[in-house]
Amino acid sequence: VQLQASGGGLVQPGGSLRLSCAASGSIGSVSAMGWYRQVPGKQRDLVAAISSGGSTNYADSVKGRFTISRDNAKNTVYLQMNSLKPEDTAVYYCWLVVGAVDYWGKGTQVTVSS
Repeated sequence: VQLQASGGGLVQPGGSLRLSCAASGSIGSVSAMGWYRQVPGKQRDLVAAISSGGSTNYADSVKGRFTISRDNAKNTVYLQMNSLKPEDTAVYYCWLVVGAVDYWGKGTQVTVSS
């Protein structure tokens, strides 16, 4: 299973970005998909997750600003990020679960700065 993320970049505070992550390979039944983020020297934290049935879970720090969605037919997960803040700056990793196995993308940098 390979995960290809895209959509990161540099944005000013208050701006928006949309991350996408497409899964390919020998994919069986994908259960959860989502996004984590990590800044240097800190652990990787969950940003948002979505189940196969569409149930969502968000970190408190992004509730009301970020929206996660998925296209099951395309095995793709999206993260719409609005009202971005400097503290959202991090490397964002997409993640999915197939069976009992976690898979990770390589990460995409999001920088929020004026």
